[in-house]
Amino acid sequence: MRIGLTYDLREEYLKLGFGEEETAEFDQPRTVEAIESALQDLGHETERIGRLGCLVERLAAGRRWDMVFNIAEGLRGYAREAQVPAILEAYDIPCTFSDALVLALTLHKGLTKRVVRDLGLPTPDFVVVESMADIEAVDLPYPLFAKPVAEGTGKGVTPASRIEGPDQLGSACARLLAKFRQPVLVETFLPGREFTVGLLGTGEDAEVIGVIEVALLEKAEAGVYSYLNKEHWHDRVAYRLADGPEADRSARVALAVWRGLACRDAGRVDLRLDRDGRPNFMEVNPLAGLHPEHSDLPILCGLKGMTYHELIAGIMDSALKRTVSPAEAAISRH
Repeated sequence: MRIGLTYDLREEYLKLGFGEEETAEFDQPRTVEAIESALQDLGHETERIGRLGCLVERLAAGRRWDMVFNIAEGLRGYAREAQVPAILEAYDIPCTFSDALVLALTLHKGLTKRVVRDLGLPTPDFVVVESMADIEAVDLPYPLFAKPVAEGTGKGVTPASRIEGPDQLGSACARLLAKFRQPVLVETFLPGREFTVGLLGTGEDAEVIGVIEVALLEKAEAGVYSYLNKEHWHDRVAYRLADGPEADRSARVALAVWRGLACRDAGRVDLRLDRDGRPNFMEVNPLAGLHPEHSDLPILCGLKGMTYHELIAGIMDSALKRTVSPAEAAISRH
């Protein structure tokens, strides 16, 4: 198959004057090289497309692909992750990972939590603060936790995100509203262990790859899986395979979230235990990072004995099931 690759390279945006934190979700050349190499090893022909503007230019020039392997995060708006899939859908070109509807929904943490709550799955009580006037509507027991409603990679998350009282709530919301120019998600703080669940597949075919616990080391910013802790994880964070009843319950909740939100192909669900040891949904990442050494999902796969090549092959197998016949999918794998 002829596979196009869409992505946002961090170095390109840094050259344009964007800051380190602004570009934290974008990819490194190593990620694109690793995906391309795995796809070529699977027998596919690849073409690097790049960011949204490059995709639009090539489509206008008449270029087409059998499928696009999409990891483009987008730059602006709540639906920025959905922009590439939406354009590809308009051109009837299939792509890996979730569709535009799911990616637009799941980037907004408040809307996602409303759907998850409606599914009957556990998630901390929350309020979405759109302006300082909304703080008066926050009627939740302290401590609380505050973060931007539509960011990833820990952007906006610092030790100050944990809020012990009303004064801290006001200052935290004011800081986040001003810096990120988007609403703030304020939710009940969960004091227990933090788990990340890796998933592979779509719908009833989806399965849990494994569960890892995120453990903060001595050099880490205390108490939070923050932006800086994620950026400098080598000496701040330990990722450990988790088992036992709490990990098992977390895996079941994560799989129910994945299926309930109609996520596709591969990704992660993050959970944290409440004071009674019950796993609560925190976030879903249906467009998870794929850097072979630094991203949570490949790290999790490696700890479970799954190679990077096998992860990419699993993603492609899942995508092919909805785009080609079983016989064609079998041929494409050889």
